Amino acid sequence: MAYFEEKRRFLRLNMPVEMEYVLPGSNKICTAVTNDIAAGGLRFATDEQLQKDLTFEIKLKLPNVQNPVHASGRVAWLKKLTLEDSAPFDVGVEFLKIEEDNKNTFLKYLCDLIYG
Repeated sequence: MAYFEEKRRFLRLNMPVEMEYVLPGSNKICTAVTNDIAAGGLRFATDEQLQKDLTFEIKLKLPNVQNPVHASGRVAWLKKLTLEDSAPFDVGVEFLKIEEDNKNTFLKYLCDLIYG
């Protein structure tokens, strides 16, 4: 039997969370829904052509929370969902910073999901 070492530092939750992001050098607001989310990052699908290591601003619209959580993230990895040229990308994002006044709200949301 083969054993694999878990590389993730945080438990990932399969939770759809609405998000907005703005790519550097653009005023276009892109929207998406997370496929999973954790204290260290998130995963979502997009038609946008993103590059590995790209950093950008994110707004997470948590359910039952009035104000969005503001964060910055870095594209850690990306891959096409299918082999078709027009297929969307699956994107893994590592959080670089979550604004201080949003950190507790975000972590409480995750804890409620885990232990709720």
